[in-house]
Amino acid sequence: MMSNYLFKQPSQVLRSAFTPGFRVSSGARNIAGAPRGGGAAATLLRPFSVLTDQTVNDTSLPMFMVGTPNGFLPRQDPQAELPKEFSRLESILQRMPIQLLDGEPGLLASGQFGEAVRDELPLYDVDQVHDQRLLSALFRDYSFAASAYLLEPCDVLFRQRGEYGLGRKVLPMNIAVPLTKVAEKIHSKPFMEYALSYALYNYKRLNPLADLTYDNLALVRAFAGSESEKGFVLSHVTMVAHSPKLIKYTVGALDAAQAKDRARFDQQMAGLNETYETINNEMEMMWSRSLPSDYVHFRTFIMGTKNQPMFPDGVIYEGVSDQPVVHRGESGANDSMVPLGDNLLQITERMPENPLTRVLKDFRTYRPTNHREFLEHVQDRAKQVNLKQFALQDDNSAALYLANVDQIRAFRHRHWNFTKEYIIKYTDHPVATGGSPIVTWLPNQLSAVLELLNEVGSGINMEQLSEGNKIRVDEIRKRANAQQRFLNREVAALKERFKNQDKTE
Repeated sequence: MMSNYLFKQPSQVLRSAFTPGFRVSSGARNIAGAPRGGGAAATLLRPFSVLTDQTVNDTSLPMFMVGTPNGFLPRQDPQAELPKEFSRLESILQRMPIQLLDGEPGLLASGQFGEAVRDELPLYDVDQVHDQRLLSALFRDYSFAASAYLLEPCDVLFRQRGEYGLGRKVLPMNIAVPLTKVAEKIHSKPFMEYALSYALYNYKRLNPLADLTYDNLALVRAFAGSESEKGFVLSHVTMVAHSPKLIKYTVGALDAAQAKDRARFDQQMAGLNETYETINNEMEMMWSRSLPSDYVHFRTFIMGTKNQPMFPDGVIYEGVSDQPVVHRGESGANDSMVPLGDNLLQITERMPENPLTRVLKDFRTYRPTNHREFLEHVQDRAKQVNLKQFALQDDNSAALYLANVDQIRAFRHRHWNFTKEYIIKYTDHPVATGGSPIVTWLPNQLSAVLELLNEVGSGINMEQLSEGNKIRVDEIRKRANAQQRFLNREVAALKERFKNQDKTE
């Protein structure tokens, strides 16, 4: 069945080793050069290497590989236009948005995209395509075509009546077959993803030599074609543009904890906190770049087919399988920056065991293979060196740990505010784009972080802190207490309006 089209890809060992350890069975003898420390010497980690250059001319490696030059962005800028052998697909996608660049209506404006796919799009052969940059562009473009085709009827009805109705039940083979084959080649699922499609492989620089700043970026593909859609997507790109420093400080903090180097650990944690604060400040720019009232006009197309009432029976991929399949929709929850903090700070371990947390874990399968492996490695190594325990052994280190957890809180709290202002304010649809309950899912993670802040904050001896850390810890403790009380009341009230908020499948 199509739901099995996700394959594990081994990490590429390149340039600079993240850790020289190996994963071995429990009780195996230690290996020279493997990391020791944290009381977990018997648990050895497999190697993971972080790129130290972007290997610009290498098209044999995956586009998404964690590196110090690129962070969680692709190691090369996305290919913006398909070659001439895919000209009809390129033509349809350029004519697809509701509003074109020249202001004229596109195919989706009048519900003509499906007809264009049936009449114009050939069944392209992608078997001989091995160039990873082109494969990534084809995945982005076929996943855009798939979402536009399946959800076009829902968008038309929503614009007419404010309800979604039903999506198309069958994805035609001229999209389904090449999408599935390309997805296999890049080890992904055959549906739109945050990193591989909608956001992080969907930008181009206006000046190829200039930085990844908002004013220097444009979209490659769009559904609505509006300034707000552009702002929504590219704000994610500019946030992730800061992720190289997250990689640097994560590796540094783990190395310092393993070596029990307190001064270096504090330095790395301070750098990590500053970087997360920069990312949160960039996230705040979303309010001015993408108007809350506009989001519902392109949100339809980034919904999935799993746990969505528009697809009660799933979708059949014609020419691939006669069994219907479902996939989660595109979501910022698929981004790797907050999961990195979760795993490094050992927040993931304390997430409540419930269906909402299982959705969180499912979301984390919808990202590039190399990203998943890096996050898993960070989680394993943080547990091995017991980073949290090392931080809490010193009150000033604990304050830096607390500050980083608070940055994760700030990110999730802002995401929750976006959900209320961009979605809940304008629609009664009970499910988010990724198929999670709209009211309870984000508060599930946010509550766990607030509880951790209260727990760690109450255990810090304020008399041992520097003056700056005293102020910081006091502010964090007061805010976490107040925010937890307000969140509980807020969610309880919203659950009166949105029913079945425990439904996750």
